[in-house]
Amino acid sequence: MKTNKSILSIVIIIAGLIIVNAVSSAVYQRFDLTKDQRYTLSEVSKNLISDLDSPLIIDVFLEGDFPSEFRLLQTEVKQIIDEFQLESNQIFVNYIDPIEDETTRQQYIEQLTNAGLEPYINTDNSTGKVTQDIIFPWAFASYKDQTLKIPLLKRSITEGLPEQINNSVQALEYAFADGFSKLVKAKNKKIAILKGNGQLGDLSIANFLETLKPYYNLGKFTLDSVATNPQGTLDKLNQYDLIISAKPSIPFTEKEKLVLDQFTMNGGKSLWLTESVAMDKDSLYNQTGTGVSIMRDLQLNDFFFQYGVRVNPTLVKDLFSAPIMLAIGEGSQTQMQPIQWQYSPLAASNPKHPITKNLNLVKFDFASPIDTLKNSIKKSILLQSSPNSKLEGAPTTISLSNVTSPPDEASYNQGPQNLAVLLEGEFSSVYDHRILPFKVQDYKSKSTTTKMVVISDGDVIKNEIIRNRPQELGFDQLTGKSFGNKEFLLNTVNYLLDDSGLINIRSKEINIAFLDAEKIKNSKSTWQFINIALPLILLGLFGFAFNYLRKRKYTS
Repeated sequence: MKTNKSILSIVIIIAGLIIVNAVSSAVYQRFDLTKDQRYTLSEVSKNLISDLDSPLIIDVFLEGDFPSEFRLLQTEVKQIIDEFQLESNQIFVNYIDPIEDETTRQQYIEQLTNAGLEPYINTDNSTGKVTQDIIFPWAFASYKDQTLKIPLLKRSITEGLPEQINNSVQALEYAFADGFSKLVKAKNKKIAILKGNGQLGDLSIANFLETLKPYYNLGKFTLDSVATNPQGTLDKLNQYDLIISAKPSIPFTEKEKLVLDQFTMNGGKSLWLTESVAMDKDSLYNQTGTGVSIMRDLQLNDFFFQYGVRVNPTLVKDLFSAPIMLAIGEGSQTQMQPIQWQYSPLAASNPKHPITKNLNLVKFDFASPIDTLKNSIKKSILLQSSPNSKLEGAPTTISLSNVTSPPDEASYNQGPQNLAVLLEGEFSSVYDHRILPFKVQDYKSKSTTTKMVVISDGDVIKNEIIRNRPQELGFDQLTGKSFGNKEFLLNTVNYLLDDSGLINIRSKEINIAFLDAEKIKNSKSTWQFINIALPLILLGLFGFAFNYLRKRKYTS
């Protein structure tokens, strides 16, 4: 009887194992038990790759023997790609070490660098010997006949490598999803680049426009025809989804403002890079090294006031600012040196907003403060100067000779100044209860829900021009430093036009604990003793005690 029960138990166990294996092979389920859900893709990312009809190939160059921080980034990159591959069988990946083979190393480095993949040079002196590693934290994504680069490292001029790695890990899903979006989604949004009111020329904004092209359809739009055909101009402008006005210098007429107002009332989005003080760094490079800042009235005060902001006709000076290169010395002793330039604030970003989360510093030149006014519009401060700021009125004579004199730091006590503001909601028309400059078909006094961003400096979008060629926006040729201007503007446009919520992936919080390198160095000997010597000592004591007790037991 017992034998039969034993056999039955064994049969039941075997049958149970077979059933469990059959079910587990047929049903696949993964559980993300991390607190920050770092291994769970957002629905936006999943939808993005749900209908791939051709292979999407990813070439990752973050491969090799790296320092611990980059090994972490390497692991996280592989894990996020695994998540995408689980959602689609059309995604394939190649992990490539471009410097593994010494015979082709230099050739690979040159090819990748020429393709715009700037290497990261990691310097390590933790062992007392200085070593340098060349690392390419980049990936290529290819779909059908298109290929684009995906940055895996978010660089910063103010944060250490652990913080940069942490920010990069948080941005990985967005980096890949954003790249896939450009490859997979058809361009269906139109952007009007406003001309005709003294806006920056094509060369001055060429680099940013090139950045926008993979995402959107771009077109120049002039308001000149407003004078003769205002309604026709409005009808044409309403065919666009967003307008960008980059540093206008000629005042807007009432008819032009009504066209822009009704564009907003019809749900159009706007990005304004406007100034209330006319001053440029180039105007200082003359024999006297001086220039005069003057107020610039674009006739937009009532326009922005109605929407809830005011760009004040003063300049922001900030102790936390970018340098300017000046010739210091006389005769043959003259040398170009970087000198702090208080008129170029380095704006800090709002860490809680998806546009500016984990964003590098944004460089301004002769920026004005923005006041926010009470109305029904939701306002989000995107960029601010540092707390060590002060305001300077116009007109004022500005001289390069003052740069070498130490600033009166005590006077920089007016707190952070708003330099970029996002407006969201249902806007009220500037011309509500006013006589219209021309008769508008289907005039609207209240807008549908829409968005607008106001930036108080047109130079934020302006790239340098060398030998008649536009340079990388945000890269300072003289100091070799990169700023976050391009990423900020791109995130802004994506946010204004993003109906899918892709930009909101940037809000994802992932917290990574790093070891304190300085603490490790200082307590190195202690931990070596604890991990190596102490176990041997304890083992010796145990052996001595064991032998002592054993002898005592058997000799008694």
